[in-house]
Amino acid sequence: MQDRLSWTQAALARILRPAVRLALAMGLKHPQLEEVLRDLLVDEARNLWNKKDGSKPNLSQLATTTGLNRKDVTARVRDTRTVLPATESSAAAKAYTAWLQVVAEDTSQRTLPLADSGDGHSFELLSRFATRGNVHHRTVLEELQRLNLVTLSDGEVHLLGDSFTPTASVRDMLAFLGDNVRDHLQAAVSNTLGQQPRMLERAVFASGLSLEDCERIQQLSRQQWEKVHHLLVREMTDAVEQSDGQGAGRMRVGIYAYYEKERDTSEGVDVPAEPAQRNVDELDASRPVKD
Repeated sequence: MQDRLSWTQAALARILRPAVRLALAMGLKHPQLEEVLRDLLVDEARNLWNKKDGSKPNLSQLATTTGLNRKDVTARVRDTRTVLPATESSAAAKAYTAWLQVVAEDTSQRTLPLADSGDGHSFELLSRFATRGNVHHRTVLEELQRLNLVTLSDGEVHLLGDSFTPTASVRDMLAFLGDNVRDHLQAAVSNTLGQQPRMLERAVFASGLSLEDCERIQQLSRQQWEKVHHLLVREMTDAVEQSDGQGAGRMRVGIYAYYEKERDTSEGVDVPAEPAQRNVDELDASRPVKD
């Protein structure tokens, strides 16, 4: 049992290191980080009890599970805070992604008339389709303009970039960071806890490369992702249409690549205690692993 606790602490240290780097870069200090952790402890403890027997846990049960006192638990049970938008409901992201699908089939469609004339593609028609008519196309346009992802001139909307990356808004970038990394970790944690069904979570990693080769391989990954991205968007769009948007499930599929110059322990970075036996390795976390 003690070994399992130590292993989990070590894994959490690796998981949280980038999050702590982000927190320090954004000016958060220990009190703010502790607030986040306490809130999550209570929220996940409630989820744990709900899944166990379907009943709502009382304050004593939450306090016992989290190690927090009853007063602290009471305050956090009553306080609900949501300060970042949910990316799943982003009308701008939906419209932008739908537009990219159109461009993938016809590159001349990077410029669309704003208003629907009933003759061919238009930004109004595309937005209506992507948001299922729930958000006015002018509202979608204003949001995309705010994010510097489109421009408007002479009644025509021009698509900028080739991915929904709202770099003009720190708030939106943080929202996508939170949701994307959360779901990646959800898949990894689900597999680690042996839950079913097993989630796809694979990685290939290597050491001893030149930084030039790292960048070359990253660009190769981007190119391959473009193909898979359009296929997945088409499949998900069709699935949503077939269920009329009323299905019970949600899904996120992603990809990432990260590289850096290797550092040693004198720079405060974890490295293996023993030399690696292979320079290239692959992890398939979607398969069961025994201790």
